[in-house]
Amino acid sequence: MPLRPRNPFKPTFGVSPPLLVGRDSLLRDFGESLDDGPGAPGRATIYTGARGTGKTVMLNAVQEEARSRGWLVVSETATPGLVSRLVEERLPTLLAEHDPKATKSRLSAVNMPAALGGVVWDTTDIHKITAGLRSQVTNLCEVLAPNEAGLLITVDELQRKPIDDLVQLFTVVQHAFREELELAFVGAGLPSAVSELLSEDVLTFLRRADAHLLAKVDADDVARAIKEPVEGAGRSIEPEALEIAVEATAGYPFLIQLVGHQTWRQHPERKSITPEDASAGASEARRRLGRLVHGVALDECSDIDKTFLLAMARDDGPSRMSDIARRMHVNPGYANVYRTRLLNAQLIEPAGWGRVEFALPYLREYLREHAAIEHVRSKRPNSGQTPAVQ
Repeated sequence: MPLRPRNPFKPTFGVSPPLLVGRDSLLRDFGESLDDGPGAPGRATIYTGARGTGKTVMLNAVQEEARSRGWLVVSETATPGLVSRLVEERLPTLLAEHDPKATKSRLSAVNMPAALGGVVWDTTDIHKITAGLRSQVTNLCEVLAPNEAGLLITVDELQRKPIDDLVQLFTVVQHAFREELELAFVGAGLPSAVSELLSEDVLTFLRRADAHLLAKVDADDVARAIKEPVEGAGRSIEPEALEIAVEATAGYPFLIQLVGHQTWRQHPERKSITPEDASAGASEARRRLGRLVHGVALDECSDIDKTFLLAMARDDGPSRMSDIARRMHVNPGYANVYRTRLLNAQLIEPAGWGRVEFALPYLREYLREHAAIEHVRSKRPNSGQTPAVQ
C-alpha cells in the first residue's frame, strides 16, 4: 500500500515554513547590509511582533542569508547565562574549527630512531575557554575577514531578565562596529519586552538598531504559501478551497501554517483539497489558535488588561475608547493607561481616532467563547481592586 503524501505544513513555533512569504524585502535589506560592509545599518537589526508573526522564523531566515555568504552564525536565546554560553561553548568551538592557529605543537622528545616514529610532540590549545567575550569575537572576525566573511550573532526572545548579559554583549558589539569588524547582530522579541529594554539607559545600542515590526502577510502571498506547498507535496487545492483557507488566516503567519496543516489532514488520501476540507480545517485551526496563542497571551495579562479586552469583546468591530471606559466604570485617563499597555503587547491596535481593534485574529471570539470573565475579579477599582465589566 503506497504511503500517503506527507503534510507539508509546519504549525510549530520557531520552525521555518515550507515557503516563507511576505518578508522578501526584509531579507533583501539584511543581505545587502552584509554585502555593504561594516557600518551598514542592517548589521544591527531587531524584529518585533505579536506571537505567531514569525520572529523566530525571521531569525532562521537571516541566518541562512549569512551562511549563504560564508558567514558563521551563533544562535542564542536571551536567558540567564547568555554570555557564559558564548564564552565557554559557542565561540571557542568556532575558533577551534576555523582558526588555523587554534592549536600549536612543540617538539617534546625524540626517541631514536626518529625515522621509526620516535618523535613526540605536545599539542597545546591556544584558545582557552577563559578568554573574554570581546577578544573571542574579535579573533573570530579577524580569522574570517580574509575570506570576505564574518560572524552573525542572533538572540531570540529579547527580554529584560538577563540584563547584565545583554549589556555585556551589546557593549562588545558596539566595540566591534567601531573597529569595523565583520560582525552583525539580529535580535527578536515581543514589542512589550523590547520596549522595556529600550527604557534601560545602559542599552542605548538597542535604540540605534534597525527595528522592524513584523506585519500581516497580504492575501496573494498567503495564497502562494498555501498553494505551492500543497502542489509540491503532490496534491492540488480547488480555487474555492484556497480562497476559504486564505481568508481564514487573516494574514497571520502562524495561522497560515495552522490552517494549511488542518486543511490538508481532513482527507489526506484524496488527490484534491475541497472547499469542505478548507472550511473544516479553518474551524479546527481557530480552536487550536486559541490554545496555542490566545490563552498564552492572556495568561501574561494583568486582571485589568483582561477587563479592558473583555470590554472590547462586546463589540463586533473596532471599539470606542469612551465605550470601553464606561463599561469598565473608570475614567478615560485610567482606560488609556491600559490601552498603551495592550498596544505595546501587540494585543490591540489603533483603528482610527479614539478607537482600537484586536491585533490577534479571532481573539474577540476566543474571549467570548471561553468566558474569560473567570480570569477577572468582579469588583470596581478602589484600593487596588479590579474593575468589573458590565
